[in-house]
Amino acid sequence: MNDTVSYVLDANVFIEAARRYYAFDLAPRFWQSLIDCAAADQIMSIDRVADELAKGKDELADWAESRFASAFASTDSTDVTQAYADIITWVTGQAQFSDAARAEFAQAADGWLIAFARANGYTVVTHEELAPDVKRKVPIPNVCNAFGVPYINTFQMLRALGVQFR
Repeated sequence: MNDTVSYVLDANVFIEAARRYYAFDLAPRFWQSLIDCAAADQIMSIDRVADELAKGKDELADWAESRFASAFASTDSTDVTQAYADIITWVTGQAQFSDAARAEFAQAADGWLIAFARANGYTVVTHEELAPDVKRKVPIPNVCNAFGVPYINTFQMLRALGVQFR
C-alpha cells in the first residue's frame, strides 16, 4: 500500500457502499479496509461528512461513530475556512447553477470537503461525476476542476491503495 497519498472521502462513498454494493453483511472486508487505511493515514473524511452520516441514524451512522470516528478531521482551521470562502464565492458567481443548487451546495458538506482537500493537498474521493452543463446541482468534480483539486472515485482509490478483498 502507498502511504504517501491522502484521500478525503465524500459522504456518498460511505452511503453508496452501505446501501448498494458493499453492504455491511456482504462485504465486511471493505469496511475493515477503510478502518485500516485510515489508521495508516491514507484516507480520512471530515467532521461535516460525519454529521451527514449521523443524520441517517442507521447501521452506517453507528459504524461511523464507533469504528471510524477518529478518521473524521476537523474543518475548523484558517486555511480550510479561507479555501471554503473562495469556493463559495466561486459557486455563487456561477450563473450556470440554479439558485436552489447554489443554496443546497452552501448547506452541504461538499464545499467543506473540497476546501479541506485544497488546504491540505489531498485528493477528493466521490461518486459524483463531472457535469459541465448541469444547472440543478453543483457537482463536486466541477468545483474541484475550478480549484485544481484532484478527485477520483472509490474504485480508483481502492486500486491506488492496493486494497484487495480476499
